Amino acid sequence: MANTLLMPKATAVWLVDNTALSFDQIAQFCSLHPLEVKAIADGEAAQGIKGMDPMISGQLTRDEIAKAEADQNHRLKLSEPKVRVPETKRKGPRYTPLSKRQDRPNAILWLVRNHPELKDAQVSRLVGTTKATIEQIRDRKHWNAANLTPMDPVTLGLCSQIDLDLEVSRASRDKPAAPSTGETLLPASMTERLEVNQEQNEEDRELDANAVFAKLSSLKNRNQDEDEE
Repeated sequence: MANTLLMPKATAVWLVDNTALSFDQIAQFCSLHPLEVKAIADGEAAQGIKGMDPMISGQLTRDEIAKAEADQNHRLKLSEPKVRVPETKRKGPRYTPLSKRQDRPNAILWLVRNHPELKDAQVSRLVGTTKATIEQIRDRKHWNAANLTPMDPVTLGLCSQIDLDLEVSRASRDKPAAPSTGETLLPASMTERLEVNQEQNEEDRELDANAVFAKLSSLKNRNQDEDEE
């Protein structure tokens, strides 16, 4: 969880009443406008708001306040929280703003086409929809199926690229490995057998060649003997 100031207006009320900080310093620390801080000091704003001591909540130290009081240009800094509160995990479908809900079917169509390995529950988490809607779009039974256009949910702002990559990675881990269709190396025994056969074939070819040459030589000698007679 981000380190943010708790109850900024209540903190500003306390700082105005209990410190010598300038309006600009208080406004910067509490994320308010200097005129708003001035209105608090004049009693024109934040009436009925009880001041909250930021030192009690551990978000500011006495030394930091003293340093800012001595130097008007010093900007107050939040203290690092001593305890990290883990973010609560979201349960159920992601909430989608009303302005973007009309783009949800297009995003679902993009997901089922480009990432068919995603399960319905994963698609639901990404764009905040129901399983029934996903099945209707997947089966082209949605009432507006003819007008749907696949659109990247990240581009539409329905989910982040990190969330999409995470779900795709999970789906890929669950997907069984595809059978290998590439060629593999032959066993050593078969390779040796092929080499022996190849050597034998070469020897046979050499023998055949010697036999041909011998036959040609005998024919040549026979012709010469006939010519001499």
